[in-house]
Amino acid sequence: MTKFDYDLFTIGAGSGGVRASRLASTYGARVGVAEEYRVGGTCVIRGCVPKKFLVYASEYGHDFNNARGYGWSAENISFNWQTLIENKDNEIDRLNGIYIRNLKNAGADIFQSRATVKDEHTVHLEAENRTVTAEKILVATGGAPWVDDSIPGHELGVTSNEAFHLENLPKHVVVAGGGYIALEFACIFKGLGCEVCVVYRGEDILRYFDTDVSVQVHSELKRQGIRVITQTVFKEIEDLGGGEKRVHLSNDTHIDTDMVFWAVGRWPSTKGLGLENAGVELAKNGAVIVDDYSKSSCDSIYAVGDVTNRVNLTPVAIREGAAFAETCFNNKPTKMDYRFIPKAVFTQPPVGVVGYAEHEARKEFKNVDIYKTNFRAMKNMLTGSEERVMMKLVVDADTDKVIGCHIVGEEAAEMIQCIAIAVKAGVTKAQFDETCALHPTIAEELVTLHEKFVPPM
Repeated sequence: MTKFDYDLFTIGAGSGGVRASRLASTYGARVGVAEEYRVGGTCVIRGCVPKKFLVYASEYGHDFNNARGYGWSAENISFNWQTLIENKDNEIDRLNGIYIRNLKNAGADIFQSRATVKDEHTVHLEAENRTVTAEKILVATGGAPWVDDSIPGHELGVTSNEAFHLENLPKHVVVAGGGYIALEFACIFKGLGCEVCVVYRGEDILRYFDTDVSVQVHSELKRQGIRVITQTVFKEIEDLGGGEKRVHLSNDTHIDTDMVFWAVGRWPSTKGLGLENAGVELAKNGAVIVDDYSKSSCDSIYAVGDVTNRVNLTPVAIREGAAFAETCFNNKPTKMDYRFIPKAVFTQPPVGVVGYAEHEARKEFKNVDIYKTNFRAMKNMLTGSEERVMMKLVVDADTDKVIGCHIVGEEAAEMIQCIAIAVKAGVTKAQFDETCALHPTIAEELVTLHEKFVPPM
């Protein structure tokens, strides 16, 4: 007889938890998984996947207009929000079923229940009002949208969780925030025909990105007719009745709207998990503090994904989950490599980046060269669209290695995934230059950037 019910018990069946649990099962571990909502986690159920469907939907609005320049015409074009949401939900249901089957086929037991930690080896399943024991516990509960509850009327707004299930498409949306989620949803709602205003406390949007990316995206938002108000925050949200709200701002103005969208950040989901019962150390924001192998301050409890607040991206959570399984159940200590992780923001046009922003590189490296370009894509020449493409390479001048690539433009995310392979492998600027261009493409500009950018004095 073994001492515990399970070798591994995972709390949270999102991307990281599912990958860790499946791999551990294949390595012979007895695995239990508890999920209080739906298997698949934020990304699959109410994050990356449904958001990308909404992005695709919103792009058609632009495409119908641009098609006229290529001789196409279409009459009586209309959009039905309910149809989009129904089709999106059907696909999410399908993916949820696949995740469940994959876990079961791997041999894991799934519990549809909230789970809390009673001690370093014991988990309480609330739905069944019983406990189970495990040699190791993995916390993979992800993060949740944060709402500033100090704002009067804050409850009148919605977050990304609710936005995927709106009964009707709003007419006017006020978005609080200037990061990934705020700007992606701003573009989604604008593309679907809504009036949109973004309110952000910082000096400019996408503050953690390269300045040229921030400036380009801001310019493209304005070109689309999205209003952006910076260095301003909400003071109060007032209910005007009939579904209308008035958002009072710190600059002593107000905006009337029928939907307020909170996108001011996400916090690790550890509240009420009982981690203190096992002596697990948490950061001020609730994140589980872990070492390079995802182990917490309690030797039997590990954590992966957004709940650790390291790099909050789905592919990172998956790799962290895999590294955990290799380390703990395959006798192969494995660390996640956080260098040169590609990132995308699905604004319109989208953003794709990998590596250092210019301001980061200038702090880290002695000599930095910059190569960049800004142009209208060939596709837009017949449409009349003024949308532009920005490309930028950041180079360590002492080694000639490309240490950063930043793109704002159509298919930026697709391009950056491929470029990230080369950048992570240590590609040099000379090797970029030696690569033959593929014409006519947007991407060819990356291998024809020959003149260093010299900032004006």
